Amino acid sequence: MMQMDKASDYVIAMEETHTVEQFARVVCNKLDLVYEDVIKINSKFLRPAEVDLLIGDAMKARVDLQWTPKYTFESLIEEMVTEELQYYGN
Repeated sequence: MMQMDKASDYVIAMEETHTVEQFARVVCNKLDLVYEDVIKINSKFLRPAEVDLLIGDAMKARVDLQWTPKYTFESLIEEMVTEELQYYGN
């Protein structure tokens, strides 16, 4: 982006959509935890979806910058968990 002749805005995204539950399940799996043992959902606090779908469109970055994501949803979370464990000494 910094090497472009003209400044522009770019969306950097995997072009996928995931739920918080999916995120939590991947984290639990990485930590060898049983999702149902550590996550409790109280339906009282659920709210209707504000939008039907949130998904980043990285087409401009793909075309202008020849950019492609190097992570999958799972590999990104796995790296995040690994870094947190190293930082906190576990």
